[in-house]
Amino acid sequence: MTGPSATTDDRTMASAPVVSPATGMTPWRTAIADSHDGHIRLRGYDVTALMGGRTFADTIFLLHQGRLPSDAERQLLNSILTACSDHGPGSPSCATARLAASGNRQSLSAAIAAGILAIGNDHGGAGEACMEVIASGLERMHRDGLSIDDAAAQVLSALRAAGRRMPGFGHRVHAVDPRTIVLFEQARCGQVAGEGVAFIEAVDRALRAAGKTLPINIDGALAAILHDLGFPPAFGKLVFIIGRVAGLSAEVLEEYTREKPMRIRIPVQYDGAGPRELP
Repeated sequence: MTGPSATTDDRTMASAPVVSPATGMTPWRTAIADSHDGHIRLRGYDVTALMGGRTFADTIFLLHQGRLPSDAERQLLNSILTACSDHGPGSPSCATARLAASGNRQSLSAAIAAGILAIGNDHGGAGEACMEVIASGLERMHRDGLSIDDAAAQVLSALRAAGRRMPGFGHRVHAVDPRTIVLFEQARCGQVAGEGVAFIEAVDRALRAAGKTLPINIDGALAAILHDLGFPPAFGKLVFIIGRVAGLSAEVLEEYTREKPMRIRIPVQYDGAGPRELP
């Protein structure tokens, strides 16, 4: 890799593993980080140079894409990370982290890990699922020569037939997700918005035509933009995890510093069998 214009192909250009004559073992291979006495390089860039001239969002982009982002790409990834960072202590990840912190005051890492383990397909996974639908819909559009609106309509029909909801739409709190508006504005101003954004907006039109007013939520917005940035669907969940760790760290520290141990008590209503005699 020679500079910001390097592509993701650079990370796949690796020689076959060589057996060490000293140990007789085949070393692990990685194209991500190289660390020896006197230097640490990430995708070929010296970490001290990155520390002095680049942001954390740049580093995340570099680690996953193998190249440095443009200004617009950096801004979008930074905005997505900020949008994912926290949504209040009632969300599953934050609530789980605080519950663990309430009962375990000896391990910050355990409490934060508990919060991460609460992230899955239903909480934090809609971005990945939406990216998969976008990729499938666009592949259908190009393969069958469809308009983007027809492709979106066919995708929604297939999801309904399978008994599935369209991921990336609807929100328990927001009638209009304010984060979506900002992300789409930034994507257009930075000339990053492409087929991903166009497809998710076509789905929005199809839903409205069917009488369903479900807003494009943060998962749908980040899915469309990450697709246009060239990330694979799995990054839709990974970016949520990366961003949410920032919020979890604050939630756990607040639980430690403001609350007493074992203060979280979940109300329980027993509705099982009554008293019984052991035979």
